[in-house]
Amino acid sequence: MSKKVYYRYNPATDGYERVYPTRGQRLWGRARHVLFAAAMGTLIVGGIYYMWETPREKLLREQNADLRDRLDLIGRRLDASAEVMEDIIARDDNFYRVMMGAPRMLPSEYEALLDASEGYARVGSLSDAELIGLLSRKMDMVEEQLAMQSQSFDELRRLASTNSERLLHIPSIQPLRTESMKRMASGYGYRSDPIYGTSRFHEGLDFASDIGTPVYATARGRVAKAGWESGYGNMVEIDHGYDYVTRYAHLSRIDVKVGDTVGRGDMVGGVGNTGKSTGPHLHYEVRYKDTPQNPINYYFMDITPEEYNELIRLAENAGHVMD
Repeated sequence: MSKKVYYRYNPATDGYERVYPTRGQRLWGRARHVLFAAAMGTLIVGGIYYMWETPREKLLREQNADLRDRLDLIGRRLDASAEVMEDIIARDDNFYRVMMGAPRMLPSEYEALLDASEGYARVGSLSDAELIGLLSRKMDMVEEQLAMQSQSFDELRRLASTNSERLLHIPSIQPLRTESMKRMASGYGYRSDPIYGTSRFHEGLDFASDIGTPVYATARGRVAKAGWESGYGNMVEIDHGYDYVTRYAHLSRIDVKVGDTVGRGDMVGGVGNTGKSTGPHLHYEVRYKDTPQNPINYYFMDITPEEYNELIRLAENAGHVMD
């Protein structure tokens, strides 16, 4: 292989003169070629590595994405469980304890636990360690809620054993059999008036059913009213004592009279379409100290937890009243 010969232009002589590079210059020239080749090779290999992942790397990436999806799903299920626990706590504190005459739980006992929505609005920005830590805190919260609620129910069970007579007079069943109800026509709370179109507070629940469907007293008591009431149509009102009153409105018939004593499950009339009503249904109210209560809180004796959850869902989605 012939040796390379280098020339350099000399403007003084207007000619080219042969250049004899030193050994160091020759080595540096070769080194530059080697370094350039190495740099280009590194860039090419790096680009290939970045653009084309190995099968193992692809599998690990897919497994990591699947793991995050599963953690996210577990977190959302924990959120849903925490929300259910909040409902149970509220029901326990605002109904069961009032019903049994027990002191309410101190807010400080629960306030540290009611943070079910923490973190999940920004779940996509959490690292794996942060996400696992968040799930651990949520699990601890739900476990603490369960432990405290279990203790509360044990206390209420003891109270119930000494308040058997009082329980007989507290509304605790549905006024219609489950199989007789076509649908939940309206829930408790602010709803749209079917006639005037305005928003108003609906003080009970509306159950759509066939005319004549039996209506039952929901607790022991004395019939205080049995007849026509403006807006309610044919209505039965039962005074249960202990400051509880129930109303059954828009009846097609009335099977009791004022002064009658009725027991839980006794028939008091039939579903109708009387008074201010837009279709056959029963309007049912529970009042405590003359203040309307949400009747859903008083179905704790004759339906399963699954049926109760479905009833809550239907009541929340029923946006219009029928009276």
